[in-house]
Amino acid sequence: MACNPSSSSSKVDRKTIEKNRRIQMKALYSKLHSLVPHDSPRGMVSQPDQLHEATNYIKKLQIKLEKMKEEKENLMRIKKRKGTSLGQQSTPRIDVREMGSSPEAILITGVDFQIMLSETIRVIHEEGFDVINASFSIINDIVVHTIHAQVDILFPSFYFIYKHL
Repeated sequence: MACNPSSSSSKVDRKTIEKNRRIQMKALYSKLHSLVPHDSPRGMVSQPDQLHEATNYIKKLQIKLEKMKEEKENLMRIKKRKGTSLGQQSTPRIDVREMGSSPEAILITGVDFQIMLSETIRVIHEEGFDVINASFSIINDIVVHTIHAQVDILFPSFYFIYKHL
């Protein structure tokens, strides 16, 4: 039997190609193994175990990503809702009601309008009322101020107070 030089050359080429492929795969497995965090420090881990760990890690990351996307969507919905709520309006809402002989002013603002309370009390004093009680409540980004006043001079004008506020 004569040995064909071209067939021995092709066998060597195939062996070299296969050897290079195995070296490349080993390098890829090693890189994959280095990218995956390990639960416990173990010595040598078999390639199937490395692949199993990597697969589990990727699945956990996908679940975590989905949860984060849902949380982002929820936060965006809340932000959008808050943007259209009363606390984000450019002007505060003021209601002045007559409670017997004393007025009650209800000032509804956003957190950014804290100066409005002192201005409202100043106008009430200028119009001849004494502030009996002032309180506030904060609900999310909405601040509700309630001011109870008492007549200091005869026949004050509620309309005039409302106009100045």
